[in-house]
Amino acid sequence: MRCTGRPVSGKRSEEGAAMLDHVIKGATVVDGTGAPGYTADVAIRDGRIAAIGTVTEASRTSEDASGLVLGPGFVDPHTHYDAQLFWDPYATPSLNHGVTTVAGGNCGFTLAPLNPARPEDADYTRRMMSKVEGMSLVALEEGAPWNWHSFGDYLDALEGRIAVNAGFMVGHCALRRYVMGADAVGGQPTGEQLEQMLALFHEAMEAGAWGLSTTQSSTHSDGDGKPVASRHAKPAELLALSRAVGEHEGTQIEAIVAGCLDQFSDDEIDLFVEMSAAAGRPLNWNVLTVDAAVPERVPRQLVASERARKAGGRVVALTMPILTPMNMSLGTFCALNLIPGWGPILALPVPERIARLRDPSVRAEMLARANSKEAGVFRRLANFGRYVIGDTYSPANDGLTGQVVKDIAARRRQEPFECLVEICAHDDLRTVLWPMPTDNDTDSWTLRAETWQHPDVMLGGSDAGAHLDRMCGAPYTTRFLGDCLRGRKLTTLEAAVKMLTDDPARLFGLRERGRIAEGFHADLVLFDPERIDAGKATLVHDLPGDSPRLDSKAIGITAVWVNGVESIRGDVVTGAVPGKVLRSGRDTQTVSTR
Repeated sequence: MRCTGRPVSGKRSEEGAAMLDHVIKGATVVDGTGAPGYTADVAIRDGRIAAIGTVTEASRTSEDASGLVLGPGFVDPHTHYDAQLFWDPYATPSLNHGVTTVAGGNCGFTLAPLNPARPEDADYTRRMMSKVEGMSLVALEEGAPWNWHSFGDYLDALEGRIAVNAGFMVGHCALRRYVMGADAVGGQPTGEQLEQMLALFHEAMEAGAWGLSTTQSSTHSDGDGKPVASRHAKPAELLALSRAVGEHEGTQIEAIVAGCLDQFSDDEIDLFVEMSAAAGRPLNWNVLTVDAAVPERVPRQLVASERARKAGGRVVALTMPILTPMNMSLGTFCALNLIPGWGPILALPVPERIARLRDPSVRAEMLARANSKEAGVFRRLANFGRYVIGDTYSPANDGLTGQVVKDIAARRRQEPFECLVEICAHDDLRTVLWPMPTDNDTDSWTLRAETWQHPDVMLGGSDAGAHLDRMCGAPYTTRFLGDCLRGRKLTTLEAAVKMLTDDPARLFGLRERGRIAEGFHADLVLFDPERIDAGKATLVHDLPGDSPRLDSKAIGITAVWVNGVESIRGDVVTGAVPGKVLRSGRDTQTVSTR
């Protein structure tokens, strides 16, 4: 450990308890409950918080934390670290930013179970994950062992080799693929196949899966460009799986539908309410987009929560407390491909794509579709004058990096989209584009602060581990805290820490995590309130196969402990892997909705 203190023997004290491992002295303790912070020492022994107050008992090591804040480790409720943990057990950059527990296996996509009779299913799964979650195919192929079949095998493959605590939902797409093979896409299960799917699901739950994740979103397509398997499921299948969730302790549902991107249909609200009520368990979805320019969206989305409570369920919306940095490109798959009508054009070979994009009639049709009601939340991407030019690759674009498209277009007397296309065409469509957010106004931030107070709204939706070269949501924790302390100050430090720790821990029923309390697991974050923040997102090439991803440095994080072991010191991993695979029932307790 890189901290002060004198090494002493491990002999027991007069009371017979083992010597303390480490004492954090004089920190401002913000315990996760929302209570006012207070100054205290916090002692760690055998992975647990042994004492809080004035600690005089001998310890192996200690450090002076005067002027620093000590909070519980942050809990990220929506990640896709399912594959990355094999080549990056530290779940960077989440761990750097104080996240000590991650929920994976979301959106219906998991790497297990895999049918041993069909080895080709692993390749299908890798290509699907590459397409739908923006993961490097090379990294997926080279970075994970793919030596499992059952969901329990997958969890066992991670046990003892990760630096964060991680729990995983079991993905509906994997269940369907295992039982139905290629018919999972486009087909319906027979009665016998549904029973097999339920048996496979129960097996995964008994091995420790947290619950069911599923998607009906129109944006989710597999590596062949076809709707992913769970999109073909009828309500009866989803309700049968939901009832099965309720047969296990400490379980959840996570679900995505097309309306998550904008506004739910009546049928989608009915489905969420019925699934949660059938399970008697919370259902969470993402992501609730808050924009004062669309004031009707938040009330409409929360109708699902209001109706669920009346029906004996609970539907929780995840929302991000920051504007997530993301980049775009006309050359690689990104959010632009998800605009209605854009996908086929942006999937063409580059020379043909450029020719089509240079056609004024094609551009006019693309803009019309991007601004239509059917585009939903993707309408926010259609104001191309607000894009900032990132990296460029041709002499014709020298000097454009950092400039706003509307300013370049005005000089060239072009329409913004036409101007953007020409810039990208000079780079063979490799130009990096940074959209300026349209919802960064005072009214939108005021509406966000109000929305956070709703009992069925929770912070999250980072997608950490996915869309690696396009967005960087993992640092939302430090950026949010910095904003609360020195920026907009939309809520108190104590309330913000509770939103990042105890709230998600209680939703998932995590046993003895999410708070600083005696006897709880010592998942802790020590940070400087004067500096806490996240650095600018930058592109790095550190994935298997030198594949790129966006990274962001943590600022003001002094140290992070996972299960009492120092895992981060000064934004650098220590090499320790004290994380636990959190299994339902053993590590979670039931959060009943009835």
